[in-house]
Amino acid sequence: MERKWIRTHKNTEISEKNLGEKVVLNGWVYKRRDHGGVIFIDLRDISGIVQLVFDPAFDADAHKTGESLRSEFVIAVEGEIKSRGADAVNPNLKTGKIEVFVNKIEVLNKSEALPFVLDEYHSVSEEIRLKYRFLDLRRPAIQDNFIKRNAITRTARRFLDENDFMEVETPMLTKSTPEGARDFLVPSRMHEGGFYALPQSPQLFKQILMVSGFDRYYQVVKCFRDEDLRADRQPEFTQIDLEFSFVDQDVIIGLMEKMIASILKEVYGKEVSLPFRRMDYDTAMTKYGSDRPDLRFGLELANVGAIAAKSDFKVFKQSLEMGGVVYALNVKGGACFSRKEIEDYTAYVGQFGSKGLAWMKVGDKGLESSITKFFSQEVLDELLKETKAEKGDILFFGADVPSVVFASLGNLRNKVAKDLNLIDDNKMEFLWVVDFPLLEYDEKDKRYIAIHHPFTSPKMEDMDLLDTDPLKAKAQAYDLVLNGIELGGGSIRIHTPVLQKKIFGLLGIGEEEAKEKFGFLIDALSFGAPPHGGIAFGLDRIVMLLQKCQSIRDVIAFPKTQKGQCLLSNAPSSVAMEQLRELHIKTDIKSKK
Repeated sequence: MERKWIRTHKNTEISEKNLGEKVVLNGWVYKRRDHGGVIFIDLRDISGIVQLVFDPAFDADAHKTGESLRSEFVIAVEGEIKSRGADAVNPNLKTGKIEVFVNKIEVLNKSEALPFVLDEYHSVSEEIRLKYRFLDLRRPAIQDNFIKRNAITRTARRFLDENDFMEVETPMLTKSTPEGARDFLVPSRMHEGGFYALPQSPQLFKQILMVSGFDRYYQVVKCFRDEDLRADRQPEFTQIDLEFSFVDQDVIIGLMEKMIASILKEVYGKEVSLPFRRMDYDTAMTKYGSDRPDLRFGLELANVGAIAAKSDFKVFKQSLEMGGVVYALNVKGGACFSRKEIEDYTAYVGQFGSKGLAWMKVGDKGLESSITKFFSQEVLDELLKETKAEKGDILFFGADVPSVVFASLGNLRNKVAKDLNLIDDNKMEFLWVVDFPLLEYDEKDKRYIAIHHPFTSPKMEDMDLLDTDPLKAKAQAYDLVLNGIELGGGSIRIHTPVLQKKIFGLLGIGEEEAKEKFGFLIDALSFGAPPHGGIAFGLDRIVMLLQKCQSIRDVIAFPKTQKGQCLLSNAPSSVAMEQLRELHIKTDIKSKK
């Protein structure tokens, strides 16, 4: 195409200020309307939409070409900017007060019939969208996700640069280490039988950067985890990854919430008040049944174990006798739930290990249920007082080990809130959850495991508990939660080899295994490591939440399905036998069904 067809403006760069000017625009045909001789085309480019007018009275040749235009043809046009007139203004478009009368046009490329309509409101299966991702990415709503993602990343980078952080790249091919999820392994051609691992995070390398004296590091980095997927997970994802030297938890939290506030202000024009609220882990679990509670609504849990112990209800008493707990969830206005709805909720909590869901409704005569006969009136009155239940409410009970009760009632709390429309989607409730347990006990493997990772430092005042009662030790760890979704988390790290070896020992990692898996870190800590800590934010998750998307796949350009497949490129796929020979790999091992 001749140089004269290169655009002079993007679509939304023109306005009423340009009336009467000649412009050259390039883009795709989004919509076409023929109004009895005059043809209207919505031209779309990355900036937005502008209306083109093909009027035979203005230019007959351009109008003739306009008759042949179809959806997603790529065109270049020259035309004159005119006012639409007050009665034809489109308030939904940035360019809604103007239109371009076309006097020259060139069709740069035609399009085949589309597999689906690109109108952003048109419903189409995700499978088709991902197969034809190059078309799906043309939709204005999807493109806006990436425009905002770019702005969020740019704002974060600028903030970090202004606060003396240095961006340093860490390896993509590294050593497989036990960090919780499965590694993606990469075979080495030059080292027979040897494998690299794709990093689940840059954790060890960013700590070594602190030992190396880099003081403040950050990276917008790809990470990889071979785990089961869901709406907010992908096998490869992007983190805003940070590490600081000579800081404590308060310094990190204070600076990071300022970064989040700057993103909201610069990208969305929203002001948030600082500091964000903080809540310790134990409070989050006992009040909301979750370490990432959604604070946009109430529905708090109540510990009614002491009251339940006074009843004759066998389910409650047996749970308590076996060291379990009994909690109640008061759903305000929930007495309207039908028997069928309660049965559905019972089935729902079964997903989280609950063996049932006891309930009581508050009616005219107080608490009503088939189980109230096991409670004296005095005990029923105590339940009403403790749960603050009133007429029209319903109490749901969980009785089991704490992990099952909290998982069941915590998830039920969220589901009921959605069902009763208690959630204001325009609210943003930020929360730092702090004082996590350092360890938990794995009954299956009969050993301690790290709640976060094995490099997290215990709280200084809990050091003695490592020898006497490790499960009571708290970690110097912190998670940032927005509306019930974890945006990121981090911790103060262990910076002495003695303490690191002690934690490895508690985790059942022997001296030889520690040397094999983490020897380079222990060596680094032995040569003057500074106190340090860090945090990592899920960039994909931040964009998903701020853009109010239902799936993380809508904010990743080329995502995988829930089965880990790329429908666009058909990955993963088989490779030639010659490639496998070079990598010293055989594929004749069949999985057990």
